[in-house]
Formats: sequence, structure tokens, C-alpha cells
Amino acid sequence: MFLDRTTINIKAGNGGNGSASFLHTAQTANGGPDGGEGGKGGDVIFVSTKDLNTLYDFRFHKKFFAENGLNGSQRLKTGAKGADKIIKVPCGTVLIDKESGKVIADLYEDGMTFTALKGGAGGHGNAYYKSSIKQAPHFSQLGEETKARDVILELKTIADVGLIGFPNAGKSTLLSVISNANPKIANYPFTTLYPNLGVCEVKGQTFVVADIPGLIKGASEGQGLGHYFLKHVERVRLLLHLVDISQSDGRDFIEDYKDINNELSLYSNELAKTPQITLLSKVDLLEEDVLRERIKRFEREIGVEYMLISGVTYNGINEVKLKVLELLSKIPKKPPLEIEKFDFDIKDKDSIIISRDDEGAFVISGGKIDNFTRGIVLSDTRSFAYFQKRLETMGIIDMLKERGLKNGSIIKIKDAIFEYSD
Repeated sequence: MFLDRTTINIKAGNGGNGSASFLHTAQTANGGPDGGEGGKGGDVIFVSTKDLNTLYDFRFHKKFFAENGLNGSQRLKTGAKGADKIIKVPCGTVLIDKESGKVIADLYEDGMTFTALKGGAGGHGNAYYKSSIKQAPHFSQLGEETKARDVILELKTIADVGLIGFPNAGKSTLLSVISNANPKIANYPFTTLYPNLGVCEVKGQTFVVADIPGLIKGASEGQGLGHYFLKHVERVRLLLHLVDISQSDGRDFIEDYKDINNELSLYSNELAKTPQITLLSKVDLLEEDVLRERIKRFEREIGVEYMLISGVTYNGINEVKLKVLELLSKIPKKPPLEIEKFDFDIKDKDSIIISRDDEGAFVISGGKIDNFTRGIVLSDTRSFAYFQKRLETMGIIDMLKERGLKNGSIIKIKDAIFEYSD
């Protein structure tokens, strides 16, 4: 099954907690603090590979979480770093932040990497807090917690050449005779339900060809399957536009040509500017006099250069391959998507949110609170005193008073619940 768009949930690893321990040896009964640092959480890293050509692996596997860092331990031992989560995707995969809709990465070449989320920092052990004033701190710091994010994966096929045209124009047949591809071929609409890729070799050189299915009139507006697959021709450098001059499906071949180009223009101005080779296909189905009349009509009404081909008799096939090779040598590769820089892996360390619960208690939350409380142990007298002082210096008490704080009011911060006394 071909899959070219899906949403997954990713999360970097939490940082490990710092250790609150004291040195105890046979020679030293009451040594100083020796708690080690917590380990950093693992990162989430995307890697593009040419070994994949679909997002099918993500059909059922939706959650990708990196490992948490391990906690620190005694004797200043730092916890191990959490293992990174490596996510392999096909070349041409675009990563989109689901929340904002912004593109965050374009992995268009084999071996490209993108670190989407960085692991949380490990917490400090109590040895970190030792000072001339605090000789024996009994508290350590918790590791930094990370948040899960939703990312849309969208595959834009990487190919040098795209085959476009109405269903049954002969695209699959042409792909089969010019490359190593073995597409399904039959005489009914929408035989091809996903892009087929093939590698064509000419004079010792190769190029990749993609059969783009489902283009019909109205495709850019959602008709048929064309709107779903138009994104797969955005990166190609050259288009082979197949037009069924035999009119085997009862359509007018001139109108077919105009309709396909119109859909390209409606979808993307840049796509409409992509160089084309027009191939008048299925010439083997017409008598010579009928073929001549239709060629004259095409020259009169359209007036672009063309080549005559038949995928059945191989008429014109070698000439097409040589022409493609010649043009590709002159056409540069399309650049990757321009990405507006923004902080996708945003770590909120500044917000302060004050609300009231159903019982009227003040509930304080936000990134600044999360970061601040990592190093607070309310059971430790000195740590709790520091906690109260910081509420004052951070301006939180003043903010609460503006919202009606008074003696006896209940304040909730994380797991701590206490009564305010002026």
C-alpha cells in the first residue's frame, strides 16, 4: 500500500533526576554530598533514506518516543543519556508542525538528518548545590520534562522526470518500456493508484521517472485523485506530457492537452513553468491518413513541439530517452522548500499562568513554574524557604494579590498545596 501523508506523535526523552546522596565509606561515616547529575534525555532525529519510497511504515506505528535519561547516583555518578529515537523516512519527505501548519524540514536528499526535538536536561545532584553556606544540601534537581508534539509527514516524490496526462494516456506503458519499473497496466481509469518510480539508463547515465496518476479536469480543486498526487510532480525537473492522439477513451486529445496544463497552472505557477516534452501517444492505433490529420490539427491549434510514440511498437521510444537525457543535462535540480525559521522545539521557560479551581484555590502553572520547581524539595526546610522567597521575587505573590489573594487563601503549585499567610 502506498501512503504519502500521515501524522505521527513524537517526544524527546525526559532528563534524569539528580541524586541527593551523601558519601558513606568505612573511613568516612558522614561525608559530604556526592549526588550525581541526571542524564540528558534522548533526541528525536529524522533521517532520509533512498531505501524507502512510501510512508507505509507509519500507517500503524504512530508514536515515536526517545528514551529518558537515567537518574544520577551516589559517588557523583552521572546518569546515562537516553537513547535517541531515529526515524527513517523516504527522500522527499516534508515535516510539518501540525499545530501551526508550518514546514519545519525538507529531507530531499539521501542521508539528510533533522533533529526535531532535543532531550530534556538532566537535573543537578545535591553535590552541585554545595556551597560555603550550604555544606550539606539534602535536595537535588528533577530532570527536565519534555512534551509530545504532532508532526505531519508528507512525501513529495523525488524524481527527475514526471509522466503526466489523463488516465489511459499510456503513462504506465511508457514507464515500463523506458525503465526498470513494472507498473500495473490495464485499460480502465485509475489503474495507477499511486506514483510508480522507475530508473532509466541511457548511454551509461541514469535518471528517475515517476508516473503521476489521477490527473483529470478539476484535479486542482479536488476532483478525482489528481489533487492528491499533484504534490508529487512539484520536484521534477522535466515533464513528459502524454496525450492520447488515438482518442481511445472518446475524449478530444486537444482538450486533454489543455485541461492537464490548466490543472498544473491552477495548482502551482512554478509547476506550470516546468519544461515539458509533449508526447502524442498510441500512434499505432490510427491509420496513417487519420494520424496525419490529427497531427495537423495539433500543430494548428496548439503549436508546440511534439514527439510521436507508441509504447506497444516502441516507435519513438529511444528518441524520447535521448531527448530527456539531453534536456536534463541543461536543467538544474529544483531547490528545497524555503523554510521560515521558527522554534518548533520550543521549551517554555517564561510563562506564568494563574487560574482558580472549582474550590476557589489559586492554581499556578506555566513554563517558568515548571523550570523553577525542578530544584525545589518542599520537605526540606531550607528549600521550602527558598521557594517562598522566590515566589516574592518573581512577582507571583503580587500577581496573586491583584486577583484577590488574602490570608488563608489556598495556593496550589504542581503537587504542593499550602495556605497563604501574610
